[in-house]
Amino acid sequence: MQQEIRFATFNVCNLSQPGAKLYDNLAPLTEAEYAAKVAWTARQLDQLDADVIGLQEIFSLDALRDVLARSERYRDATLAGFTPPPDPATGLPRVTPEVALISRLPLAAPAQAYIMFPHGVALPDGGRDADRFARAPLHAQIVLPDAHIVDVIVVHLKSKRPDYRHGDVGDAPMLHAQANLRSLIRRGTEAVALRALLSAMDKASRRPRIVLGDFNDTVDAVTTHIVMGAGAACEPGEELHGQLFDCRQIQSGRERRRDSGYTIAHDGRHATIDHVLVSEQFHPASRHAIGEVVDVSYLNQHLIDAPPAASDHGQVLVTLRLY
Repeated sequence: MQQEIRFATFNVCNLSQPGAKLYDNLAPLTEAEYAAKVAWTARQLDQLDADVIGLQEIFSLDALRDVLARSERYRDATLAGFTPPPDPATGLPRVTPEVALISRLPLAAPAQAYIMFPHGVALPDGGRDADRFARAPLHAQIVLPDAHIVDVIVVHLKSKRPDYRHGDVGDAPMLHAQANLRSLIRRGTEAVALRALLSAMDKASRRPRIVLGDFNDTVDAVTTHIVMGAGAACEPGEELHGQLFDCRQIQSGRERRRDSGYTIAHDGRHATIDHVLVSEQFHPASRHAIGEVVDVSYLNQHLIDAPPAASDHGQVLVTLRLY
């Protein structure tokens, strides 16, 4: 039986077909740029060599299929993705970055995307899309080599990019502050909605769970802590139940590690906003543990070298050892 299983998260940065218009301030990829993007992304996947990879900023599943076909290790992997429904206001297709998952391990059931917020969760200021995720989380049931089923949820929470409204411009300090607050409220609401989904899964089945993706915030941020579910009331002896834990903080031998883990670099500052969180079944202090985190590594050299086709995010790779 394979005893070490590798999970990774990879924000690929605007993977789209050549000529596709994504944003007003972003030129579509040329054929040459597309070929370079596909080749670089395929090499990075092969370097990760993970059994399960969650991906963000997928504008085209066909482009992702081109990446898999170009790779050495994932040509036969299972691809789970999501095409958003048309915009209800216009009836036109939505051009939005979505998440996806590739797996070399079998899936127990078809993957499911959560478009709408759970009942009772909504943006407090209302407005368009107040009742749904900007990027729908994707849930896949992965069959581990020991026959356990682990719920893997791929996420991409709202960025810190200011959310301007009604023709606002960024040169007025108060307008800029209010636009930043809107982004924070959106990210916080999505974190609450995700926590509600995870709690419902926990009530339905106490299975191992892994949440991975681009959280657009650090592991000690309030929004990330909401997703992790810390501080909930519990019965004696069940203090870890329902919570999620940052792999880097619970990995075995962590006190001996001195790595330079980060996934973004901006204006000379480095931070980790891409995370792999696991449930108590991979926590060494849990009596329900079926394995442990033995290694967390970061692929981020491309943030220094900055080749044109590369992502603007580093990747997080986690190795779990099954007992």
